[in-house]
Amino acid sequence: MKRSGSKRRKTVAAAVAAAMLATSWALPASADKAADTPAAAGAAAAGSAGNAGSGGSAGAGTSTDATVKSDEKPAAGAMSKEQAEKLLRQYVNIPKDYALQSATSGTSKLANGARSYWSLDFVKKANGKQLGSIHASLDAESGQLLSFNEYTNQGKGGATTYPLKVNREAAIGLAETFIGQVAEPYSSGIKLNETFGINLLPPLTGDVIHQLRFDRVVNGVTFPANYIQVDMDSEGRVNRYEVEWDDSLTFPTATGTISAEEAEKEIRETAVPELRYSMAHGSQLDAMPRLSYRLGALAIDAKTGERSEGLILDGYRNGTASEEPLSDKPLGTKPKPAKLTEAEAIEAVKKAFALPDDFKLEAASYREYMDEATGKMKAGWELNWNIEKDGRQTGSAWANVNGDTGHIQSFYQYGKEPVQGTTGITLEEAMAKASEAVKKQLPWLTDELHIIKPRPEQYEGRKPEEINSYSISFQHRVFGAIVDYDNVSVGIDARTGAVQSFEAYVHDIAYPAKKPAVITADEAVDKFLDFYDIKLQYRLNQLYWWDGQPIPMEKVNVLIAAGEASAEEVQAKTSVDLVYQLSPKPVHESIYLDAVTGEWRSEETGKPTTLELPRATDAEGHWAEQALQLMVAYKALDLEDGKVRPNQAITRGELIKMLVLASSGGRFGYAYDTADGSEAAKASFADVSADSAYFAYVENALDNGLIDVGDGSFNPEGKVSRDEMAELIVRALGYNSLANVDPIFKASFKDEAQIANKGQAAIVVGLKIMSLSDGYYLPEKQVTRAEASIAFYRYLQKRAELKEQPLRM
Repeated sequence: MKRSGSKRRKTVAAAVAAAMLATSWALPASADKAADTPAAAGAAAAGSAGNAGSGGSAGAGTSTDATVKSDEKPAAGAMSKEQAEKLLRQYVNIPKDYALQSATSGTSKLANGARSYWSLDFVKKANGKQLGSIHASLDAESGQLLSFNEYTNQGKGGATTYPLKVNREAAIGLAETFIGQVAEPYSSGIKLNETFGINLLPPLTGDVIHQLRFDRVVNGVTFPANYIQVDMDSEGRVNRYEVEWDDSLTFPTATGTISAEEAEKEIRETAVPELRYSMAHGSQLDAMPRLSYRLGALAIDAKTGERSEGLILDGYRNGTASEEPLSDKPLGTKPKPAKLTEAEAIEAVKKAFALPDDFKLEAASYREYMDEATGKMKAGWELNWNIEKDGRQTGSAWANVNGDTGHIQSFYQYGKEPVQGTTGITLEEAMAKASEAVKKQLPWLTDELHIIKPRPEQYEGRKPEEINSYSISFQHRVFGAIVDYDNVSVGIDARTGAVQSFEAYVHDIAYPAKKPAVITADEAVDKFLDFYDIKLQYRLNQLYWWDGQPIPMEKVNVLIAAGEASAEEVQAKTSVDLVYQLSPKPVHESIYLDAVTGEWRSEETGKPTTLELPRATDAEGHWAEQALQLMVAYKALDLEDGKVRPNQAITRGELIKMLVLASSGGRFGYAYDTADGSEAAKASFADVSADSAYFAYVENALDNGLIDVGDGSFNPEGKVSRDEMAELIVRALGYNSLANVDPIFKASFKDEAQIANKGQAAIVVGLKIMSLSDGYYLPEKQVTRAEASIAFYRYLQKRAELKEQPLRM
């Protein structure tokens, strides 16, 4: 339903009356509470906003000690800065001690036209130190709130609770109520995006942000490119809000579409999985690359059933890779490892890129470093040259030379002026020069490198001095599979044809002599369709050009806001089409499909995983079910045939893994680096080697003082007593030293004399993390998996309750 700017402002401002409690933007816990807020503020806002078109002041001033910057005058018919500030203060209920820091009016580009807006920043300061900030923006014509975010380094005024006070389901209901209050005109035309921001892993801390996105719905079909997003913490406070909406778009009808079954058939026939070599991101223990299948974005025209490419910016940027390599066979042999001297490194650069005589070496440095991907030590020379003329620097060159092989990993130069009378070179000539440079520098790889031809459209009609440099990339393929982690690119001066830049970061990895046997493409598609849903959606196709270059929408608005470009200077091609497209299902970790085994693997560790969260069948109905399933979800406890074996004694290795995961909120990293990269040097315990499943967790516990080296053995398969578990929990809480002070904690248990760690026992029982059995503590009793799970679940609760808040003096 369309409304005039004045009427729309009144409606929006009136909705404000229902919003905002104590904190910067505290969402009411229920609709009943929302109705109790005063309506007078909303009525006043409606009155001032209704007169915004006149340009008169609404009477809202700014703090006298604030430096207020208004970058542009508001557009004709838009509200003034004072009216914008007054309305925003009623939307957000900005505390009085937050002063206006800056105010900016501008326009953002829409598909067909532009939107004028006000963007305001408020800050809180004390003794010259900034304590918090609030940013908010609104539509300068309608008064609709467009965005809000808050930052404070003082906390939120209270500790978060665990389990969560407001879980995701409750947050969704609160967000819907909130949107109805501050974005009423849009509230009936949106639908919750059930997969956005969802984390299948249950939280291990109360410090959680629920990211909720509500997609626009047109003709009963979702349009994910337009949405309203609300970020809410686990206490029910909104700390971010954003409206991404374009009313100028035109949508095709949603009638006459093929069925979902027909769409799936077309996708199966059209999908072409791509073989790629990938490497686990977070584990040096699995540093060998794995052959994987990847499936790119795929959409089917919902009416014709044909594949729909749309307008893809990446295609314009990256171009198309040649199916033929630079040569059928290698043009040379791989350099043998040998430590390079400084003189040899300098000579290698001069020979490769013909540095002019007036380039003078300014600096040379040698370094050894760990290759994070392979875990091997590498060496390199970094060299710098300068050109000076009339006492000032007019150019420079920089190079990074592999200190083991002598091949140049990167090179860049500027300041070399073209010879007078040169007319520049074409894209085809630049590609030929780039290919020759790669053949010269990487002759042993020429049969595996494929040139990527850039889209010629981005260079058409431009002079060499406008182009400056042609950027030519090369794709590394092994057995036809793209190597994700290698990068080869050359920059060719559009005026002179000289190599302006060169990058060749190729990992030193030994690939198999023959291509491994892989699952078929059809089998891979079957796997991917378990991972994806096929959804009927409207899709936005946008391509923007400025100064002859394709640029993303985000950069368009930045350029316009900075005054570097006007909306009229940006050429746009925008359309909306109706498609069936693949939408990934929520998963609990980043994954890839192993092309050899057909297994899903973790991007982080390279280990086999599943699409669904693992669940223990024998934990259902168990007294510790919730805690057991939590530990299984984080793989702190392993499953055998789907069973967690709750009554089995827990091992020392399992308990330490559980402790580290619980203490880190489940965010513990898998990689574990050492100075010299050797496997033996990493292990602190003789019986927990670097390839142990417990290695990283044991080392982390040692580093954080939860355990000590002792006699150098850890005994990861040994059993754990209640006394030992109590000490670990108290150490994790940070109270172990205090527990050892005799007069403070006393254990009044029937078996007190048998307890070695009396203070620790008193703490865990007093906090109700562990319990007694008919007055007995039973310190030597072995802990079962269920008992350990429930103890650590209670530890998470008590840790949240005991968290100290800053004392305000």
